[in-house]
Amino acid sequence: MAKTAKTAITPTRAEDYPEWYQQVIRAADLAETSPVRGCMVIKPWGYAIWENIQRVLDGMFKATGHKNAYFPLFIPLSFLEKEAQHVEGFAKECAVVTHHRLEAGPDGGLVPTGELEEPLIVRPTSETIIGVSFARWVQSYRDLPLLINQWANIVRWEMRTRLVLRTTEFLWQEGHTAHATRDEAVEETYRMLGVYADFAENWMGIPVIKGEKTEAERFPGAVSTYSIEGMMQDRKALQSGTSHFLGQNFAKAFEIKFLGTSGQEEYAWTTSWGVSTRLVGALIMAHSDDDGLVLPPKLAPVHVVILPVIHKDEVRGQVMGYCEKLAAELRAVPYHDGHVAVELDTREGRGGEKVWNWIKKGVPLRLEIGPRDIASDSVFLGRRDRLPKDRQSVPRAELLANVGAILNEIQLGLVERARALRAEHTRRIDSKDELYDFFTPKNREKPEIHGGFAECHFSGDPAVEEQVNKDLGVTVRGIPLDGEREDGRCVISGKPSKQRVVFAKAY
Repeated sequence: MAKTAKTAITPTRAEDYPEWYQQVIRAADLAETSPVRGCMVIKPWGYAIWENIQRVLDGMFKATGHKNAYFPLFIPLSFLEKEAQHVEGFAKECAVVTHHRLEAGPDGGLVPTGELEEPLIVRPTSETIIGVSFARWVQSYRDLPLLINQWANIVRWEMRTRLVLRTTEFLWQEGHTAHATRDEAVEETYRMLGVYADFAENWMGIPVIKGEKTEAERFPGAVSTYSIEGMMQDRKALQSGTSHFLGQNFAKAFEIKFLGTSGQEEYAWTTSWGVSTRLVGALIMAHSDDDGLVLPPKLAPVHVVILPVIHKDEVRGQVMGYCEKLAAELRAVPYHDGHVAVELDTREGRGGEKVWNWIKKGVPLRLEIGPRDIASDSVFLGRRDRLPKDRQSVPRAELLANVGAILNEIQLGLVERARALRAEHTRRIDSKDELYDFFTPKNREKPEIHGGFAECHFSGDPAVEEQVNKDLGVTVRGIPLDGEREDGRCVISGKPSKQRVVFAKAY
């Protein structure tokens, strides 16, 4: 009987994908649960990935004319009540502050006192509090467009949480803009969706579908919501960014008005858009394998780790001197918007354990260097996109000349692999029976990885969408913006349809 290959992560993706995901987070030391239910501690390696995501996106936002600002964490209850759909959409997820002081109770414990005149909502999103500021800042058409972004934390009282992917408190950015015309606001909505898609594919290595959300999936208070959807390795969709055209709904609720060129007072047209730390979860689920995290080089906190191989004290100085010089040379090599990031691992410990530590953290390149490598002026190179034992000796000069190209090759390989996975598990479906079969696991008690993206005609009837969600746990992930217009019949109701949508199970 053939031996089963040993993996660093157990269970494997095929055996138990949800548990595999949790174990990758633990093995890569990305995050851990906190004493507060549903919240997380983002550990240094996980936060370094988020910092790289933040840095790149922040540059992209500023390149499109947006400026950063910061708004209060607390939102008066009355602000949420001004936009009916908005408060209805978020009411069940709100954390509410009702008191401002603690005093000793009769049993020696602390009890809240000092009831607030008006309860404060801990920020679930900031359209309302920012709308109040915009109403002060916008007086004339000359004040527009107003292009603002905020990096902040958010609290939504989730009942079912999952580390990094869905937590009660998480980090994100939220863009908020105001415009003089509908066309300008719509253009902004599409522009920022395009920024997210560009970032997802060219930095995260995840191909995405840009699409409009159905009425059931629309952001509360928005006229239109658009998203980017990526396929994870378990074939589920992950909404990885949203952009909302808010029309004049929030402008009317918060009196965001300006004097137009005609001399008449007009309401502004607004947008909002955001991504969160769930992008780190997307990286895990799109690229990682049964040995741990796999990072696209463009977002990796470390591109190259150098592991000195020292078996005798008398060679320590020679090996460390060579490794330190190589580290300095590599750090001088340009790579995309910076330079190659290098970690020289000088920790005590067994070499094999240290190698596996970096494999599980997803570092793109590993260099093992001992006296024999120094004698031939070479390094022993391992790549994270290949099997752990697939290593080779490479001359030092060749490594220095080609390290950028190797990192680019890994980056492109990840997106090509992700694109191939999506193509393999995307199917055009034109019958209800085939749709239900596609999304029904063979083992209902312990579902195997199944399904994918189903491209189907859909009439737009919310009752149909509700039925499919109830029966299969499937939703319309989006109406593709680049989808062809074609006459057809809804896969469920048989009613006329003008375009296919993407059905999928999703996070």
